[in-house]
Amino acid sequence: MLHGIGFSDAELSRPLVGIATCWTETMPCNYNHRQLATFVKEGVREAGGTPMEYGTISISDGVSMGSQAMKASLVSREVIADSIELMGHGCMFDAVVAIVGCDKTIPGAAMGLVRLDLPSLLLYSGSIAPGHHGGTSLTVQDVFEAVGRHSAGKLSEQELGAITHAACPGAGACGGQYTANTMALAMEFFGLASLGSGSIPAVDPRKAEAAREAGRRVMRLLRAGTRPSTLLNRRAFDNAITSVAATGGSTNAVLHFLALARELGVPLDIDDFSRLSQRTPIITDMKPGGQYSAVDLDHAGGGRLVAQRLIAAGLIDGTAPTVSGRTLAEEAAEAKETPGQAVVSSVSAPFKATGGLVILKGNLAPEGCVVKMAGHERPYHRGPARVFECEEDAFAAVEARRIVAGDVVVIRHEGPRGGPGMREMLGVTAAIVGQGLGEEVALITDGRFSGATRGLMVGHVAPEAVQRGPIAALRDGDMVVIDTQAAALSVELSEQELRARLAAYTPPPPRFQRGVFAKYAALVGSASEGAITQPR
Repeated sequence: MLHGIGFSDAELSRPLVGIATCWTETMPCNYNHRQLATFVKEGVREAGGTPMEYGTISISDGVSMGSQAMKASLVSREVIADSIELMGHGCMFDAVVAIVGCDKTIPGAAMGLVRLDLPSLLLYSGSIAPGHHGGTSLTVQDVFEAVGRHSAGKLSEQELGAITHAACPGAGACGGQYTANTMALAMEFFGLASLGSGSIPAVDPRKAEAAREAGRRVMRLLRAGTRPSTLLNRRAFDNAITSVAATGGSTNAVLHFLALARELGVPLDIDDFSRLSQRTPIITDMKPGGQYSAVDLDHAGGGRLVAQRLIAAGLIDGTAPTVSGRTLAEEAAEAKETPGQAVVSSVSAPFKATGGLVILKGNLAPEGCVVKMAGHERPYHRGPARVFECEEDAFAAVEARRIVAGDVVVIRHEGPRGGPGMREMLGVTAAIVGQGLGEEVALITDGRFSGATRGLMVGHVAPEAVQRGPIAALRDGDMVVIDTQAAALSVELSEQELRARLAAYTPPPPRFQRGVFAKYAALVGSASEGAITQPR
């Protein structure tokens, strides 16, 4: 059968290397994967292996945002992991290179690789270049916030259209320190991707050589017997969490790291994120909390420069091994800082004294929830709840200017099981910011946020509503308190009142009775455990 598609006896006598891509024609994020796969295969062949390319699925968070289609995003993480695991077993590969791009492809591929535990590595396909309009650099974040400005009467329809057409100029994942770039950098600090490879933008000519080197490198891993289980221990998780905290990265990292830890059996608790973030200053000035894009980080010195700063300060363990065969410190030593760059600061002169990830607990979130404090978010908010049963209803209220200063927008029944799929809320949060209410309105949800979200927005509230979490008991007008310095999310109700309301609560019927969403809802666990699917 393999002769029939062109493989020779000589090729089949060599190690077989699976090249997993997430190519799709439905988004720019993964649009260069087929091209990169060609270069990876060249590297594998140079190093004595035989590559075999195959594809997985991918759902664009950006394209699906604000619609029912977003329910498919987190579900796709599980399908990507399953498909890489199945192909590895079913095709009997000796090693695997996974080319990843859009948000869920990175943790999904990593989960699949650790299940297989074959010599393997990740190659991030790179960030999109920033768009330009009116002398301003743009990312997709600017488009969503422009929608809010338009609904507030601060932006014309023509100008909104111009921003929309200019923001995404070609291939590559969303350009700030949003979820894709957060996870790509973290995989380098885990040691599962080559340090510095992910910082190279998608359309940069250097990406081709990085892909060839990935092919050569996986063959070295095969000969050395290095597997994901060799690299991904608790030390690696601490390093990766620190990289997210130091760069003001996405809250989705909490969800994905917990899932990856469960796959590996590495002990990791949601509270570990707060502990590590509190000791880690933010040393990059990157969107959404800062000024610069991922392409700017590459020009400044890339992931190597960030690693060098954190190692020098003793915040990460530079002795950790990586897929290069060298330690993280040895790789970081090759950092080349661009003179005069303003993207990466030092630990002694940070952009913010503590990292961006804060875990809150309290009578509204007994299992915890996540808020990102990467910019200049206020640490405290007390206000009346405005309760919505789905994202669309909340967005309609924001767009109609029914949300006012002081409100706490509550969006529930959007959790892993209740959604199902734990939709991101960038459409709502960006509209709030775009209307100029970002410093006066807070939001809490059992759903998720995009890495591009900014403001006092609390996600992953657990237990979720359909699991009779306290968020299900909230009513309009209840006073909600968000206190990030006390790490607390609470409602000013007695324990007896909360219990009575939850006893009277009837969860809505499942939104799907068959197919992938029904299976997912039946198997998925709490966000506080990574929203992983497993037999129950």
